[in-house]
Amino acid sequence: MVEPTATTTEDGTENAKNHFTKAMEEAKAGAQALAGEYREKLTKTKDDLSDEAKSRSGDAREKASAFASDAKVKATEYANEGKARTSKAIVGLSKMIDDNAGLIDDKVGAKYGDYARTASKSMQDAATKLDEKSLDELGEDAKEFVRKSPGLAVGMAVAAGFLFGRIFKKSK
Repeated sequence: MVEPTATTTEDGTENAKNHFTKAMEEAKAGAQALAGEYREKLTKTKDDLSDEAKSRSGDAREKASAFASDAKVKATEYANEGKARTSKAIVGLSKMIDDNAGLIDDKVGAKYGDYARTASKSMQDAATKLDEKSLDELGEDAKEFVRKSPGLAVGMAVAAGFLFGRIFKKSK
C-alpha cells in the first residue's frame, strides 16, 4: 500500500479546486444564458402587451369618439325640438292672453287690457325671434346676457331652480 504523501493530497485538493472552479464557471454561464433567454422573453412579452394595450386604447378612443359624436347629434336634435316646443308654448300663451284681453277690459279696465295686449305682442315677438335664431346664436346671446348682467342671471337661475323644485316636489 502506498501511503498518501503531502504531494498527492495537494494534487487531489488542487484537482478538486479546478473541478469546483469549472463547475462554478459553467453554472455562471448557464445562469447568464437563462437570464438572457428570460430577458428576451420578457422583452417580447412586454412588447406584445404594449402593442395590445395600444390597440385596445385606440379602439376605445374610436368608440368614445363615435359615442360623443352620436351624443352631440342627439343633443342638438333634442335642443332644436325643445326650442320649437318653447316657441309654440309662448305663442299659445300669447294667444290665450290676447283672447282674454277683452274680458280684462270689461272686468278690470281698458288700461289693464292694453297691458295684456302689449304683453301678448311682446311674447309673439319673442317666439318669432326664438324661431329665427340658431342654437349657436341663442348660446351667444345667453353668454352676452350673463356677461352684461351676472347678478340678474344668477337670480333668474335661482328662481328657475326654485320653481322646478316646487313643480317636481308636487308631482311626486
